[in-house]
Amino acid sequence: MKALILVGGFGTRLRPLTLSVPKPLVDFANKPMILHQIEALKAIGVTEVVLAINYQPEVMLNFLKEYEKKLEIKITCSQETEPLGTAGPLALARDKLIDDSGIPFFVLNSDVISEYPLKQMIEFHKGHGGEASIMVTKVDEPSKYGVVLMEETSGKINAGIYLLNPSVLDRIELRPTSIEKEVFPKIAAEKKLFAMVLPGFWMDIGQPKDYVTGLRLYLDSLRKMSSPKLATGPHIVGNVLVDESAVIGEGCLIGPDVAIGPGCIIDSGVRLSRCTVMRGVRIKKHACISSSIIGWHSTVGRWARVENMTILGEDVHVGDEVYSNGGVVLPHKEIKSSILKPEIVM
Repeated sequence: MKALILVGGFGTRLRPLTLSVPKPLVDFANKPMILHQIEALKAIGVTEVVLAINYQPEVMLNFLKEYEKKLEIKITCSQETEPLGTAGPLALARDKLIDDSGIPFFVLNSDVISEYPLKQMIEFHKGHGGEASIMVTKVDEPSKYGVVLMEETSGKINAGIYLLNPSVLDRIELRPTSIEKEVFPKIAAEKKLFAMVLPGFWMDIGQPKDYVTGLRLYLDSLRKMSSPKLATGPHIVGNVLVDESAVIGEGCLIGPDVAIGPGCIIDSGVRLSRCTVMRGVRIKKHACISSSIIGWHSTVGRWARVENMTILGEDVHVGDEVYSNGGVVLPHKEIKSSILKPEIVM
């Protein structure tokens, strides 16, 4: 079985993190976003994943080489020379997706995080005998995404996970085109498009606020599954992920909804909540971080306070006693004075 992941654009909404790596390689819950999807696909028997991508394919492929071996799954790229929308990339990757088997293939949007109920989706698809299945989900602000009109009920949005028969590719021309606006309506008109309601949580984590919310939902789902990955201990509050190589000092309070990556050093008396601390970060004594993302190899000084969707790019150094209220800081910067209102620090 094969799958196509729509990797697409430049990840501008997640800058400054995407100034260091392509968006699908930005860590989420201690592993690159796209790995959550590739692992879920592998688990249900997908043998080949095609990444539809329009820039930096070498970076992606070099990075994913080790996972190809580890997960024993073939990963290839299909590169656009111009942006082809959400359907064009399927036409471009046609030869990679089609074989003689006639088996349907998955299409996933690379920003989406969920419990990936792909096995249920295969059963659903077999059961209705149509040409295409789309996963839909209920969200608080449907207008932000794109509402799907269904026969039973509406108010649900397209969750960015599809299972398509190879015949769908015959409906798509090789040009910039939208699967949601141009391809699906035609299949629906023939009554061959079916929507499955996604069980569990869903989030598009392509921008910082949603990334932080997505982490909460993801950790919550680990808790419901009684996952052994969640940290425990007197200094842990709520759901927390801590890489085994991270070091946490005395008298810290960590959580809820925190991910601490590999090689991090958290000094004594530090308070972390609703935040992601990426690989190689050092948080010095008595610093306090909430609702923020701390990029790779950054440091946060003693008694510093970082909050309100502050995003530190790679290798940013926040001085002792500095306050950041929603600062978005580009890579390789040193912050010596406080950021009192949300702003971008170039």
